[in-house]
Amino acid sequence: MAQKIKLSTIAETLGISTATVSLALRDSPLVATTTRDRIKEQARALGYIYNRRAASLRTSRSGIIGVVVHDIMNPFYGEILKAIESELDRSQHTFILSNHYDSVEKQRSFVETLLQLGGDGVIMSPAIGTPIEDMKLAEDNGMPAILVARSMEGVDMPTYRGDDSYGISLATNHLISLGHRTIAMIGGTDQTSTGRDRYQGYVNALRKAGMEVDPNLRIPGPRSKQGGFEAAVHFLSLPQKPTAAVCWNDLVAIGLMNGIARAGLVPGRDISVTGYDDLEEAAIATPALTTVWNGQAEVGRLAARALLDKLIGSHEPDGIHLIKPEMRIRQSTGPIRSRS
Repeated sequence: MAQKIKLSTIAETLGISTATVSLALRDSPLVATTTRDRIKEQARALGYIYNRRAASLRTSRSGIIGVVVHDIMNPFYGEILKAIESELDRSQHTFILSNHYDSVEKQRSFVETLLQLGGDGVIMSPAIGTPIEDMKLAEDNGMPAILVARSMEGVDMPTYRGDDSYGISLATNHLISLGHRTIAMIGGTDQTSTGRDRYQGYVNALRKAGMEVDPNLRIPGPRSKQGGFEAAVHFLSLPQKPTAAVCWNDLVAIGLMNGIARAGLVPGRDISVTGYDDLEEAAIATPALTTVWNGQAEVGRLAARALLDKLIGSHEPDGIHLIKPEMRIRQSTGPIRSRS
């Protein structure tokens, strides 16, 4: 009996992915015409016959949802995922998870694999630099997509996230109300909607209070505890001698407080620090962290619900759906004390 020719055989002979072969044989516009023709020619040469009946089974539901985020080890995404899982469990769906670590290639490979598995839909927090055509990869092949945490210009998919600009303005205004006038912002990147919006919220609050926006008081980059800890040296050496810091997230804030304490200062007394996200560990940090609740559990729940509704043909309008953040005032902030 002749050996059955598989998609992987065609892929190996051409040096391309199995997902690309499958898309080409389904005449997907996501594969260039010349590549499609080359794949079909090779398939014929190998004696492969495309089984359209088997392919049509994709129209039935597999019960599989894909979730792809930056890094599940970040508790922010962990809390979103927990809410997604809870919502999917109620409808007897399961999910497969991928971290993209801001690798566009890794994210694309996951979506292609999910298409091969017959996934019903995908929930994404898009990687930095994701091209618009990659965002349409799923939906152009009949698999609906929902975005969380990060939004993208030019993409009109349902997107669920916190109102980051408003949230950071809450934290900045809180510090201003305590008398702080030299406030640094630590962490984040302009390469994501989250980073741009949070910095804009900081800028808006300072300007509304009639305060100068000093670009040298921004320390971009850190997004982790280690990053916040390492940023403490830079922060404490600033010639402006800031008395407070608005941090990109709770992890950066906790790391910064550890660095401040290592330098012999007391966070919350000598220097005020705010976080963002209100992770579980924020309330038990030393000192307890003043932060902004960003509704990540609500983001996950609403995103999962929106995807499930899409699968039955009834869903919320496309576009951005913002969760309104709330301030959580604890012990890491206090009235201004001059720094010598």
